[in-house]
Amino acid sequence: MKSKQLLILFFLSCFSLVAQQKLTVEEIYTGAFRAQGMDELQALKNTNQYTVLNFDRSARSMQIDLYDYATLKKVATLIDTKDFSELADGIDSYTFSSDEKQILIANNTNQIYRHSFTADFFLYTIATKQLTKVLTQVQEPTFSPDGTKIAFAKENNLFIYNIASKKTTQITTDGKKNSIINGITDWVYEEEFAFVRAFDWSADSKKLAYIRFDETEVPEFSMNIFKKDLYPTVETFKYPKAGEKNALVSLFLYDVNNNATKPVNLGNYNDFYIARMKWTNDANVLSAQVLNRHQDNLDLLFIDGTTAAAKVVLNEKDNAYVDVTDNLTFLKDNSFIWTSEKDGFNHIYWYDKTGKLKSQVTKGNWEVTAYYGLDEKTKTVFYQSTENGSTVRDIYKIGLDGKKKVKLSEKNGTNGAIFSPNFQYFINTFSNATTPPTYTLNSASSGKVVQPIVDNTALTEKLKKYDLPTKEFFELTTEKGNKLNAWMIKPKDFDANKKYPVFMYQYSGPGSQQVANDWLDTNDYWFMMLSQQGYITVCVDGRGTGFKGAAFKKCTQKQLGKLEVEDQIDAAKVIGNYSYVDKTRIGIFGWSYGGFMSSNCILKGSDVFKMAIAVAPVTNWRFYDSIYTERYLQTPQENANGYDDNSPINFVSKLKGNYLLIHGSADDNVHVQNSMQMIEALVQANKQFDWAIYPDKNHGIYGGKTRIQLFNKMTAFIKEKL
Repeated sequence: MKSKQLLILFFLSCFSLVAQQKLTVEEIYTGAFRAQGMDELQALKNTNQYTVLNFDRSARSMQIDLYDYATLKKVATLIDTKDFSELADGIDSYTFSSDEKQILIANNTNQIYRHSFTADFFLYTIATKQLTKVLTQVQEPTFSPDGTKIAFAKENNLFIYNIASKKTTQITTDGKKNSIINGITDWVYEEEFAFVRAFDWSADSKKLAYIRFDETEVPEFSMNIFKKDLYPTVETFKYPKAGEKNALVSLFLYDVNNNATKPVNLGNYNDFYIARMKWTNDANVLSAQVLNRHQDNLDLLFIDGTTAAAKVVLNEKDNAYVDVTDNLTFLKDNSFIWTSEKDGFNHIYWYDKTGKLKSQVTKGNWEVTAYYGLDEKTKTVFYQSTENGSTVRDIYKIGLDGKKKVKLSEKNGTNGAIFSPNFQYFINTFSNATTPPTYTLNSASSGKVVQPIVDNTALTEKLKKYDLPTKEFFELTTEKGNKLNAWMIKPKDFDANKKYPVFMYQYSGPGSQQVANDWLDTNDYWFMMLSQQGYITVCVDGRGTGFKGAAFKKCTQKQLGKLEVEDQIDAAKVIGNYSYVDKTRIGIFGWSYGGFMSSNCILKGSDVFKMAIAVAPVTNWRFYDSIYTERYLQTPQENANGYDDNSPINFVSKLKGNYLLIHGSADDNVHVQNSMQMIEALVQANKQFDWAIYPDKNHGIYGGKTRIQLFNKMTAFIKEKL
C-alpha cells in the first residue's frame, strides 16, 4: 500500500514539473503577455459619455466607439476605418473639437523624438460622416475653441487652417532647422519638461499665444546613421549639455483678426525657461510658468492679452528645485487649483484669481500623485494619493475647503480613475502585483463598483500554466538605518536551506519609483524567467526616489550618484547576509540612470557585486542635457566635484567583477559618446569587459528582433558570470 502511494506521489510530482511551463525571452518580448486595456479612452466633456479606439481583427478595421458612462452600453460607432479607404492604415490618435462635433484623426505617424511626431490629419464631421484630409505631415494640430480653425506647426513655423474657407494663414516665417522654432519645443524642453505643443488658443478663439525658441547659439550634436547604405548619413541637432548655452525663449501673442503679433515683455528674466503656458478661462489672460536656470525659483505669471504686460501672481522657491505642475486648473471665476511640495509633501492648493491662498485642500505626510478634477457644483476635488503607503495608489474625494474626505477605491494596489464629465461616475483602473489590470465603472459618491468592464481573465488563465512566483514587498533597513522600499522574486521551488545568487535591478533617478504594487511590466516577466532558472531578483528604491516626501527625494541634490550608490551597496550587504543568499554571487542591472548606477556599483562596490549590466548609461553628467542635469547638480562650472566624484568614467581602475556595457548608436537622449568614452577609459585602465553597440537604435533599443537578441545576450551573461 505504501509503495502505491509513493508511486502516485511520483507521478503527481512529474506532472507538476511538466505542467509548469518555462518563460522565454521570445515570448516575453513579442508581447505574449500583454494585458487588455481600453485604448485611447477619452471622457467627453459635453455629454456623460466616453470613447474608445477599438480594433476589429476579423474585419482588419478600427473604430472610434461611443459609450454611455451610466450603462457602459455602446451608443454609436462614430467612425469605422473600413468605410474610408483613406484610413486603410488605421487611426493612430484622435482629438475632438470643443463642441465634440468634429474629430481630427491622425495616421501615417512618423516619430521624431520621445513625444514629438509628424502625421497626416483628417477632419471628420460626425453628423455628416464626411472625412477630409486637411493636413500633411504636420505637428500638433489643435482646434480653436469655437471649432472654426486649426492651428498647427510645420517645419518650425506656425499656421492656422480655416475649416470653412479651407485657407491656410502662415503666422511665422523665420522658422529654420537648428536655428528658430515657433510653437514647438526644442529637444531639451520636449525631453525634460515633457511637452511638444508650445502654442495655445485663447478661450474666445481670437488669440494664439506661442513660444519661440532661438537655438542659434546652442551647441550641436551629430550622430552617424548607418542603415544599409554605402555611406552613412549624419543627423545633427541642437543639444544643450550641462553648463552650455540654452535656446533663448520668447513669448508672443498673435491676434487672429488683425494678423498682428505682439511680444510679451519678459525683460525681468535672464537665462530662464517657460516651462508651461496656457490661457486662463478669462479670454484676455494668459498664464505662464517661468523658471530660473537653477530651477529653484518659479513664477506663475498672468499676462494681459491686450497690452501683453505680465505680473507675478504666485511664486515658489525651494532650496533644491521646484517641480513644474501640470495640475494648474482654472475655475469659472479664474481662481485656480495648484499643486506644490512647499509643506514637504505634494498637496493641492486653491488660490483666488489674484494669487491669494484660499485654502490648502489636502494635508499630511503623504503625496498627491494625480489631480483628477473639481466638481464646481458640489465644490468637490477628486485626486489620487499615497495615503495608504508610498507603494500603493488610492482615489479620494474631498471638499474644496479640505473637509469631508472620502476614500473611493476599495482594493489594495494601484488605482487610477477617469471621471465622467458630471462627476457622477468614474472608470477605475486597478492592478497589483498579482492582479492584471481591471477596469470597472464606479460611483463617484461612494466608490462602489457599478459594473465590471475589462478584467483580463484570459491573461490570468494563460499565466496559470507558468506557475509564476509572486513579488514579495518589504522594507529593507540598511546598517546606516535608512529604511528603503523593496521587492523580491524568489524561485517558485524556493528552499530556505539552499544558497541562491541574487540579481538586483534598479533605476534610482530623482523622484522615480520601481517598487510599486502594480501589475507586471515586460521586464518583470524576464525577472520571473530568471527565477525559473534559480535566481532571486531584488529591487530597492534608495534615497532620492519619489513618493516619500520632498526631503527623501531631494537629499541627493548636488551629488547625484553618491547616496543612491551607497544605498544599493548597503542593500546588497544586507541581502547578502540572508541565510539563503550566496553573498559571493550578487549582480546588478539598470538602464539609463539605472545604467549609470549599476556602473558605479560594480566600481565603488567592487567587493560586493560580482557582475553588472549597464544599458544606455550616463557615464559622466557633463555629457547630459542642461535642464535635467542642472536641476539636480547645477552647472559643472559651479559644482565640478558633484559631477566628477560620482561619474563612473572616473573610477574604472576599481573594476574587479564582470561588466557588460550596452548602447544604441543613435541614442539622441543619452548619447553613445557616454559609452565610447567609458570603453576607452576601461581600455586604458587595462580592464577586461564585455560590450555591445546596437546600430541606429535609440535610447529604447528596440525594433525587429532587437529586444529578443538583447535580452538573450543579457540572460547568457548572467548565467555565465553569476
